[in-house]
Amino acid sequence: MDERPTTVLIVPGLRDHVAGHWQTLLAEKLSRVRTVAPLQQHKLSCAARVAAIEQELALIDGPVVIVAHSAGAIMTAHWATQGTRPIRGALLATPADLETPLPAGYPTLDVLRDHGWLPLPRRLLPFPSIVAASIDDPLARFERASELAHAWGSRLVNLGSAGHLNPASGFGEWPLAMALIESLAADSDRRLPGSACDRRTSPRPGTSAGQSNCAA
Repeated sequence: MDERPTTVLIVPGLRDHVAGHWQTLLAEKLSRVRTVAPLQQHKLSCAARVAAIEQELALIDGPVVIVAHSAGAIMTAHWATQGTRPIRGALLATPADLETPLPAGYPTLDVLRDHGWLPLPRRLLPFPSIVAASIDDPLARFERASELAHAWGSRLVNLGSAGHLNPASGFGEWPLAMALIESLAADSDRRLPGSACDRRTSPRPGTSAGQSNCAA
């Protein structure tokens, strides 16, 4: 196993960086972290989004765990069908179901198809992965997220009622993220640099599935 420190690569969704989003807050806490930068053009192009992931990975030396949210999880699945850079694993939080019509304000199915998003990848991912899904996500029914997790060979974590795991749903901080990343990043004797989390992945007694063993 590569003993160099693990770097987290954050892959936001189509709305890119959102102040107060758990990915933004997570990036502020970690000592080894990069974030895929917002596109300046072709923002709806799936190919451009995949290329941005590949470009960012090329700048990282050592093991990587991808932390993706919403459409970022779908970008990661598309990247996995063509990327050659090995990674240690991926946390795919509340993947958006882009094959089902989305709420007003989001791209239509025709627009998504024209920009290369559809059909969604259903190939087994070539790295360990965790799909964290909510039972009341407005962008993906739990059954659909579960189907994707099965197709990708991902471990499925039921977050309960967490909406789309974004500020509009009350997140903010998402402490469970660190425990899930830890389970992908290292063996039982290693920590992710900059984390204050122990290496258990199940909730401690008295906590719910939306909480973790991480220090606040």
